[in-house]
Amino acid sequence: MKIHSIHDSAFAPYGKVLEGYDVSCLLKAMETIPLPESGTAYQASIPALEATRLYGQLQNNAYGGMPIQLGLCWGRNTKLNCLEYHRDSEVNVGASDFILLLAKQDEIEGGVLDTAKVKAFRVPAGVAVEVYATTLHYAPCHVNQREGFRVAVVLPRGTNTAAPGAQPLNEEDKWLTARNKWLLAHPESAEAAQGAHIGLQGVNIDITSDI
Repeated sequence: MKIHSIHDSAFAPYGKVLEGYDVSCLLKAMETIPLPESGTAYQASIPALEATRLYGQLQNNAYGGMPIQLGLCWGRNTKLNCLEYHRDSEVNVGASDFILLLAKQDEIEGGVLDTAKVKAFRVPAGVAVEVYATTLHYAPCHVNQREGFRVAVVLPRGTNTAAPGAQPLNEEDKWLTARNKWLLAHPESAEAAQGAHIGLQGVNIDITSDI
């Protein structure tokens, strides 16, 4: 699978690089968090990260004053498994280079997305990147197996917490697995086994041989 740079024009429909942010304080705080023994971990809001000066800048500048949370996704991963989206952009910053597997909402047809539509993008360490609300994404992939990845995840506060439990009014409502989180799962994924909407067809992409 070809891995594009986020500086390539191919990235423009999916997101953009955010300029002007000094993320050094965030990187330092992220490095203190040990990798899980296996797989990945996610925490929506981490006080040590939100105590950095960058938190206020992201809230007031990147999100225009809206309440945000600053959490972390970290571990080791090379597979697609699922794609999710939110009603708002997500900002990511990696402590090391990482890879995002992305697609677009308008490529979903009849509640299903063909994984052949997915593209891979490498994000350099320390670069703040905005992933648009219309972009499907999920857990980052590592570039180095030994180092794994640590990727800060910035979202509107409350995102990825407990689902509201609303009565579905349409098909899309059935994809809601957490607050502000709509999920399409591959049949081979653990999420599908747990009852998530099976919305990915085709190969469950694994980039092990591409990194």
